[in-house]
Amino acid sequence: MYNLLIALAAGLAVAVAVLLAHLPWYAALVPGFLAFAGAFLLLARRVGKRVKATMDLAQKELSVQPSNVRERQQRIDKAVKTLESALIWDKWQPFIGGEIHAQIGMVQYMVKDYVQAEPHLKKASVRNGLAQALLGALHYQRKEYAEMERAFEGAVKSQKKEGVLWAAYAWCLLQRKERDKALHVMNRAVAANPNDEKLKAGLVALQNDKKLKMRAWEPLWWQFGLESPPEMMGSGRQVRFQRH
Repeated sequence: MYNLLIALAAGLAVAVAVLLAHLPWYAALVPGFLAFAGAFLLLARRVGKRVKATMDLAQKELSVQPSNVRERQQRIDKAVKTLESALIWDKWQPFIGGEIHAQIGMVQYMVKDYVQAEPHLKKASVRNGLAQALLGALHYQRKEYAEMERAFEGAVKSQKKEGVLWAAYAWCLLQRKERDKALHVMNRAVAANPNDEKLKAGLVALQNDKKLKMRAWEPLWWQFGLESPPEMMGSGRQVRFQRH
């Protein structure tokens, strides 16, 4: 939280300078606040640029198609270490650590390293719906259903417009034979996204006692690892970060 402290110090310095000029105390409020806000925004922008540059480097590593399994693992390890190096900014800028943890957790999850992914996904920003949904999918695979629902609820509340999050939530419920709950989720999804034809089609399918086909949300759906992609798509999954 160093940026906040530095900004507060700048605001106080300006306020004190106004008071030393023998002006009334209320005259120091506006310039003091402006100094605080301006310093904080500048510092936040500085940290944001550095974190973005780090994430771009990690994304570059992951975007290269590896020639073999060994190279693939090396690139994943390098990308994770690159992202971990950005965690130093967690002490500087509020909430930035949660977003970095979200990216690390998503990378580890999508290569099926669930043990390493879990602690990062749990520390992920609540604003990152995909990270929260992947945590829900992880709990589903472990049959930790109460935790699964909590994670998915966090996902759809933070990003109501992301149809795949609603659909993944409903799909997991259907696999547990919780059709009524799945219907309720899809009804909420359509209410939040009245123009989303894919969600509408999914809701109609459930209302007609049919399966919820996730094909409409490819290729993002495959990142959940809950179904195997068609043979023609291959076994690899490219990680794409979701920033907020």
